[in-house]
Amino acid sequence: MREFMDEVSRFLSYYDLIFIGRAFLYTALLSLVGSCCGFVVGCGLAIVRIRRLVPFAPLRWLATAYVEIFRRIPFLVKLMLVLFTFQFMGVDVPMFVIAAITVALAASAFCAENIRAGLESIHVTQWEAAEALNMGGFSILWRVVLPQAWRVIIPPSMTYSVGLVKSTAIASQLGVPELTYAAKVLNQRGFSVVLCFGTILVLYFILCWPLTLLAAYLEKRLAPPGHR
Repeated sequence: MREFMDEVSRFLSYYDLIFIGRAFLYTALLSLVGSCCGFVVGCGLAIVRIRRLVPFAPLRWLATAYVEIFRRIPFLVKLMLVLFTFQFMGVDVPMFVIAAITVALAASAFCAENIRAGLESIHVTQWEAAEALNMGGFSILWRVVLPQAWRVIIPPSMTYSVGLVKSTAIASQLGVPELTYAAKVLNQRGFSVVLCFGTILVLYFILCWPLTLLAAYLEKRLAPPGHR
């Protein structure tokens, strides 16, 4: 026990704490940038897949193919695909950017399907009634459909973002200095596995728990009055 406490005191040195803090920020930033970019792209893909808004069928098929393919590819495979694509093109890109693009690809495919399901959950009579008032397609989407669809879209999207935070651990394979990478480095410096990965476990929990609470709150807040 005394040896473990001595190890903890060495582990809590200024430089190690700074190293872990930077890794925490890298993980949070990677998750935030990737999720936000993915959500924006996913919104675009979902809109493209709506026949009432985009009558050009080949474009809808292309968007559907993108979503179906990237939803079924493991995160590590997507990571390697992005990495080797840039290497093949001869473009020197920081590993953090490669990881962020991969997170965005994963998030965009899920969000596109989630948003599409939310939009299509609104009964077709809502569209028809708005069209009878001479409203345009995108005006109907923004003023009529989306306000009702958010209750279907937001809760699962928030839940998925928690899983996406945990998926960023795979970026350590590229040397991105996020939390899992920091745990590996500290373990190689001589600290025990339990101490290194136990600390990272707590930090992942600190990062994910607020998102879980927010998802639960939004699910309750956006539910119909009779289901709250």
